[in-house]
Amino acid sequence: MDHVEPGELVPLCIDVGEKKAKHSWATMLIKAFMAGAFLAYATTLAFVPVTQGLPPVVGAILFPVGFVMIILLGMELATGNFALLPKCVAARRIGYRELLRNWTWVYVGNLIGSVFYALLFFIAITEGGILEPGAMGKATVLLAEKKVLPYQAAGLHGWFTAFVKGILCNWMVTLGTVMGFISRSTIGKIAAMWLPIMTFFALGYEHSVVNMFVIPGGMLFGADISVGQWWLWNQVPVTLGNIVGGALFTGLALYALYGRAPAVQPRA
Repeated sequence: MDHVEPGELVPLCIDVGEKKAKHSWATMLIKAFMAGAFLAYATTLAFVPVTQGLPPVVGAILFPVGFVMIILLGMELATGNFALLPKCVAARRIGYRELLRNWTWVYVGNLIGSVFYALLFFIAITEGGILEPGAMGKATVLLAEKKVLPYQAAGLHGWFTAFVKGILCNWMVTLGTVMGFISRSTIGKIAAMWLPIMTFFALGYEHSVVNMFVIPGGMLFGADISVGQWWLWNQVPVTLGNIVGGALFTGLALYALYGRAPAVQPRA
């Protein structure tokens, strides 16, 4: 059958996570660079219907294309690995050192790819800084400021809100990662991944890798945000929330349910 049962799915995720942890640093960096750029592409795609006057939910319907490309091509996304690798540690297939090594290189690669795309996007929209930002540039500025300034204005409550939104985001995003293995067909994988990714984006939760593009991109277009504000009031709390949401609510939760179960043989 096309469907992969949970008892077979979790051991498969552990196998994949172990392979990811064994990559060379260069492989992780290149794959993560690609993933950061793909997700930034998808974010700008989601801006298109909004700038045309359509409801933001239309952008949420489009956004998962980037995530699908990342999973189908086997690229490295830090937020997905926040769920996959803790399963491997729990199963004693890798150690904490390998987990942190993967998370570090992939996070750095995602950041480089996201900022690189933001720079190219700025050049494309403004013809190298000659033209005004236009609707797409203004949308990037508005979103970047929305992701930093309200949290800063609320102080500790704002920081904690960003952290919680990071948890809620990556609970869904890591479900998308896991559900990419829940079907044996390409169309089945795409459909399964689309659902949780569209959900997080439509609800406006905080994704650390998306923000690696949105906030630097907004700064290039003139957003009133400093690098310190970006990291203190968004990137750090959101990343920590993404780790908690992915590792605890998806990775270890599914491992507790199915990690020790024998693999389910596919039905004839």
